[in-house]
Amino acid sequence: EISTLAKIYDKVSKLTADAKFENGDIKASVAVLTFILSSAAKHDVDSESLSSELQQLGLPKEHTTGLCKSYEDKHILLQEKLRESSLRLGRLDVVSWRVDYTLSSSELQEVNEPTVKLCLQTQGAETGHTETTIVSVSADKFRVLWAYTMQCPKTLLSVSLGPPVSRTTRMP
Repeated sequence: EISTLAKIYDKVSKLTADAKFENGDIKASVAVLTFILSSAAKHDVDSESLSSELQQLGLPKEHTTGLCKSYEDKHILLQEKLRESSLRLGRLDVVSWRVDYTLSSSELQEVNEPTVKLCLQTQGAETGHTETTIVSVSADKFRVLWAYTMQCPKTLLSVSLGPPVSRTTRMP
Protein backbone atom coordinates (compact mmCIF):
# COMPACT_ATOMS: atom_id res chain seq x y z
CA GLU A 1 0.00 0.00 0.00
CA ILE A 2 2.84 2.38 0.78
CA SER A 3 4.47 1.83 -2.61
CA THR A 4 1.11 2.44 -4.31
CA LEU A 5 0.65 5.67 -2.36
CA ALA A 6 4.18 6.72 -3.34
CA LYS A 7 3.36 6.19 -7.02
CA ILE A 8 0.13 8.16 -6.64
CA TYR A 9 2.05 10.91 -4.81
CA ASP A 10 4.52 11.18 -7.70
CA LYS A 11 1.71 11.49 -10.25
CA VAL A 12 -0.19 14.04 -8.16
CA SER A 13 2.93 16.13 -7.55
CA LYS A 14 3.47 16.35 -11.33
CA LEU A 15 -0.17 17.28 -11.90
CA THR A 16 -0.14 19.93 -9.20
CA ALA A 17 3.23 21.47 -10.06
CA ASP A 18 1.48 24.59 -11.43
CA ALA A 19 -0.51 25.04 -8.20
CA LYS A 20 2.73 25.12 -6.18
CA PHE A 21 1.46 22.75 -3.52
CA GLU A 22 3.91 21.86 -0.80
CA ASN A 23 4.84 18.21 -0.21
CA GLY A 24 2.77 18.08 2.97
CA ASP A 25 -0.33 19.33 1.13
CA ILE A 26 0.06 16.71 -1.61
CA LYS A 27 0.60 13.88 0.89
CA ALA A 28 -2.39 14.99 2.95
CA SER A 29 -4.61 15.22 -0.15
CA VAL A 30 -3.64 11.74 -1.33
CA ALA A 31 -4.16 10.28 2.14
CA VAL A 32 -7.57 11.91 2.55
CA LEU A 33 -8.79 10.84 -0.89
CA THR A 34 -7.50 7.31 -0.31
CA PHE A 35 -9.35 7.14 3.00
CA ILE A 36 -12.59 8.62 1.62
CA LEU A 37 -12.71 6.44 -1.50
CA SER A 38 -11.79 3.20 0.29
CA SER A 39 -14.30 3.91 3.06
CA ALA A 40 -16.99 4.63 0.46
CA ALA A 41 -16.24 1.37 -1.36
CA LYS A 42 -16.07 -0.55 1.91
CA HIS A 43 -19.54 0.64 2.88
CA ASP A 44 -20.89 0.35 -0.70
CA VAL A 45 -21.79 4.03 -0.96
CA ASP A 46 -23.32 5.04 -4.30
CA SER A 47 -21.66 7.83 -6.28
CA GLU A 48 -24.58 10.26 -5.80
CA SER A 49 -24.35 10.01 -2.01
CA LEU A 50 -20.57 10.33 -2.17
CA SER A 51 -20.89 13.41 -4.36
CA SER A 52 -23.34 15.01 -1.95
CA GLU A 53 -21.11 14.29 1.06
CA LEU A 54 -17.99 15.63 -0.66
CA GLN A 55 -19.80 18.84 -1.61
CA GLN A 56 -20.96 19.24 1.98
CA LEU A 57 -17.31 18.96 3.00
CA GLY A 58 -16.54 21.88 0.69
CA LEU A 59 -15.15 20.20 -2.42
CA PRO A 60 -16.22 22.13 -5.55
CA LYS A 61 -18.90 20.50 -7.70
CA GLU A 62 -16.62 20.15 -10.76
CA HIS A 63 -14.01 18.28 -8.68
CA THR A 64 -16.68 16.17 -7.03
CA THR A 65 -18.17 15.22 -10.38
CA GLY A 66 -14.84 14.01 -11.80
CA LEU A 67 -13.93 12.16 -8.63
CA CYS A 68 -17.32 10.44 -8.37
CA LYS A 69 -17.26 9.48 -12.06
CA SER A 70 -13.93 7.70 -11.49
CA TYR A 71 -15.28 6.15 -8.28
CA GLU A 72 -18.39 4.88 -10.09
CA ASP A 73 -16.27 3.34 -12.86
CA LYS A 74 -13.84 1.61 -10.50
CA HIS A 75 -15.69 1.02 -7.24
CA ILE A 76 -16.32 -2.70 -7.93
CA LEU A 77 -12.60 -3.24 -8.59
CA LEU A 78 -11.78 -1.25 -5.46
CA GLN A 79 -14.13 -3.41 -3.40
CA GLU A 80 -12.49 -6.57 -4.76
CA LYS A 81 -9.04 -5.21 -3.92
CA LEU A 82 -10.19 -4.33 -0.40
CA ARG A 83 -11.62 -7.85 0.05
CA GLU A 84 -8.32 -9.38 -1.06
CA SER A 85 -6.31 -7.38 1.44
CA SER A 86 -8.63 -7.41 4.46
CA LEU A 87 -8.11 -9.77 7.36
CA ARG A 88 -5.06 -11.38 5.87
CA LEU A 89 -2.40 -12.78 8.11
CA GLY A 90 1.19 -13.42 7.23
CA ARG A 91 2.43 -16.96 6.87
CA LEU A 92 4.99 -18.61 9.13
CA ASP A 93 7.50 -20.23 6.79
CA VAL A 94 10.39 -21.47 8.93
CA VAL A 95 10.93 -21.98 12.64
CA SER A 96 14.37 -22.85 13.93
CA TRP A 97 15.73 -22.79 17.43
CA ARG A 98 18.76 -23.44 19.53
CA VAL A 99 19.57 -23.55 23.21
CA ASP A 100 22.40 -21.42 24.53
CA TYR A 101 23.77 -22.08 27.97
CA THR A 102 25.51 -19.11 29.54
CA LEU A 103 28.11 -20.09 32.11
CA SER A 104 29.28 -16.59 33.00
CA SER A 105 29.30 -13.06 31.65
CA SER A 106 31.27 -9.84 32.00
CA GLU A 107 28.76 -8.65 34.59
CA LEU A 108 28.26 -11.87 36.58
CA GLN A 109 30.86 -14.43 37.42
CA GLU A 110 28.44 -17.32 37.38
CA VAL A 111 25.15 -17.36 35.41
CA ASN A 112 24.42 -21.01 34.60
CA GLU A 113 21.21 -20.22 32.77
CA PRO A 114 19.88 -21.70 29.53
CA THR A 115 18.16 -19.47 26.99
CA VAL A 116 16.26 -20.51 23.90
CA LYS A 117 16.78 -18.54 20.71
CA LEU A 118 13.88 -18.82 18.27
CA CYS A 119 14.32 -17.77 14.66
CA LEU A 120 10.98 -17.15 12.92
CA GLN A 121 10.74 -16.50 9.18
CA THR A 122 7.41 -15.03 8.14
CA GLN A 123 5.96 -13.92 4.85
CA GLY A 124 3.84 -10.75 4.84
CA ALA A 125 0.21 -11.12 3.79
CA GLU A 126 0.11 -8.05 1.57
CA THR A 127 3.73 -7.57 0.54
CA GLY A 128 4.88 -11.17 0.32
CA HIS A 129 8.28 -10.13 1.67
CA THR A 130 10.09 -12.50 4.00
CA GLU A 131 10.99 -11.18 7.43
CA THR A 132 13.18 -12.86 10.02
CA THR A 133 12.62 -12.31 13.73
CA ILE A 134 14.92 -13.63 16.42
CA VAL A 135 13.59 -13.99 19.95
CA SER A 136 15.51 -15.00 23.06
CA VAL A 137 13.49 -16.41 25.94
CA SER A 138 14.34 -18.05 29.23
CA ALA A 139 13.85 -21.77 29.60
CA ASP A 140 10.81 -21.23 31.85
CA LYS A 141 9.10 -18.90 29.37
CA PHE A 142 9.87 -21.32 26.56
CA ARG A 143 8.18 -24.16 28.48
CA VAL A 144 5.03 -22.02 28.87
CA LEU A 145 5.11 -21.06 25.19
CA TRP A 146 5.57 -24.71 24.19
CA ALA A 147 2.67 -25.86 26.40
CA TYR A 148 0.34 -23.27 24.86
CA THR A 149 1.51 -24.16 21.36
CA MET A 150 0.75 -27.84 21.97
CA GLN A 151 -2.65 -26.96 23.42
CA CYS A 152 -3.74 -24.74 20.50
CA PRO A 153 -4.82 -27.49 18.05
CA LYS A 154 -6.95 -29.15 20.75
CA THR A 155 -8.56 -25.84 21.68
CA LEU A 156 -9.28 -24.94 18.06
CA LEU A 157 -10.77 -28.35 17.42
CA SER A 158 -12.99 -28.19 20.50
CA VAL A 159 -14.18 -24.68 19.58
CA SER A 160 -15.05 -25.68 16.01
CA LEU A 161 -16.66 -29.04 16.83
CA GLY A 162 -17.88 -29.02 20.38
CA PRO A 163 -19.77 -26.96 22.89
CA PRO A 164 -18.45 -23.52 23.87
CA VAL A 165 -15.14 -23.54 25.71
CA SER A 166 -14.51 -21.47 28.80
CA ARG A 167 -12.79 -18.18 27.93
CA THR A 168 -10.50 -18.31 30.96
CA THR A 169 -7.36 -20.38 30.78
CA ARG A 170 -4.82 -21.15 33.43
CA MET A 171 -1.13 -20.80 33.00
CA PRO A 172 0.64 -24.20 33.11
